[in-house]
Amino acid sequence: MGPEPRYRGLMSNQPVELLNFVGGAWTRPDGAPRLDIVDPATTVQLATVPLTPPEAVGQAVEAAHAAFPDWRATPVVERVQHLYRLKALMERDLDELARTITHENGKTLAESIGELQRGIENVEVACGMPTLIQGWNNEDIARGIDEHLFRQPLGVVTAITPFNFPGMIPFWFLPYAVATGNCFVLKPSERVPMTMQHLIRLCDEAGFPKGVISLVNGGRETVEALLDHPLVRAVSFVGSTPVAKAVYTRATANGKRAQCQGGAKNPAIVLPDADMDMSTRILADSLFGCAGQRCLATSVVITVGDAKAPFTERITHDASTRRVGHGLDEGVQMGPVISATSKQRIERLLDTGVSEGAELLVDGRGKTVGGYENGYFIHPTVVDNAHPHGTLATTEIFGPVLTMLHADSLDQAIALANDRAFGNQACLFTSSGAAARAFRNQVDAGNVGINLGVAAPMAFFPFSGWNESFFGDLHAQGRHGVEFYTNTKVVIERWPSAWTRRF
Repeated sequence: MGPEPRYRGLMSNQPVELLNFVGGAWTRPDGAPRLDIVDPATTVQLATVPLTPPEAVGQAVEAAHAAFPDWRATPVVERVQHLYRLKALMERDLDELARTITHENGKTLAESIGELQRGIENVEVACGMPTLIQGWNNEDIARGIDEHLFRQPLGVVTAITPFNFPGMIPFWFLPYAVATGNCFVLKPSERVPMTMQHLIRLCDEAGFPKGVISLVNGGRETVEALLDHPLVRAVSFVGSTPVAKAVYTRATANGKRAQCQGGAKNPAIVLPDADMDMSTRILADSLFGCAGQRCLATSVVITVGDAKAPFTERITHDASTRRVGHGLDEGVQMGPVISATSKQRIERLLDTGVSEGAELLVDGRGKTVGGYENGYFIHPTVVDNAHPHGTLATTEIFGPVLTMLHADSLDQAIALANDRAFGNQACLFTSSGAAARAFRNQVDAGNVGINLGVAAPMAFFPFSGWNESFFGDLHAQGRHGVEFYTNTKVVIERWPSAWTRRF
């Protein structure tokens, strides 16, 4: 039997019934309740997804465990051939995948294409696994004794991924896990399960053996079953800090490796010598791109000295004129937030900030978009005069909200940037190399940008969060991914010369 037909769910007028992928087959978990998936711009139902119970999760893990011995023994040069085919298939279906992301997540089509390209980059890097997985060796560490280090796969590994990048973040993990010889079980966000339904079909079409890649849909109960299953050896997670901390705690208590990416409150400092037009354009895209729903979105801007007036004028103009609507419509620059619950939470946080004394220079609440009156839209919002320790300056809002702070010097601005629990990203806008060097040396963040608003590492660098933004030792992507998904085995050998003379 050939591969399943390509995913055509969005071409149907009826909601699509989404399935799990276990042991090389599409399955309906017995007795699983189903969750409705809607387009956040239109609120039209797109699909239903199962919330997989623990027993069905166990079946997926056991199928992956059964596939592991043969997959581990498959030469790495053969394993990566599946990734080469997957890359070509992802490029073939790029437009259809991007439209699926826009429908279920709300971001613009250009943003959806961009995230898929980042996912493809990770597949490309993992295709280099024959080199990346190489160990070390020394001959004659003592007379007649050699020493070697080998990297070997762990077994069954899992990733629990969020709603904001349904086509990219799973590929921070999947390519590295399978290229190193592990079997991979994905639990995508139950809010945006359609994109990975399509991508897992492409994995199947690429020829991965049964059980090497599995998909289980679900919510908290599904996650907890993965965290508790004794055959799961490693857990990757991306989400909010409270959940990241809970996942890390439970996974490590069960003896598993864990890399858990948490939330963020990313500051950017604007110096008076910055190119104001360029800085505003870059920061507006960082602030309001993906409706602010990304862990590398700038959410706090700290102006220094004379930068305050020109930057404030420009950013409020951009926020007031940015076109908001359905991400597939021509000229739209920002889509909705993911759900009614998210919209209400953002509005409550803004209410709290105003009660604390913050001033809304641009208020994005209470606005509708023509033709999409029921959509979950919040327009770009700019807040000034917030207290540095207040709600809006310290809370991850995860929406299109800019909080502005002001400082008299670079040193004071860096102190403000470092005075927060998170450490995911920090950026500086300047034309001074000396200021840039001082900033990158002193700022307390794992991803640093100079004249960049989104300091997203390339796939061959690790995604480096610090502090409350990351729990673990080895980050996603690149060599960190290879190290995370492998055990190191050191072999010390002696072959006495007397044995050699026997042959």
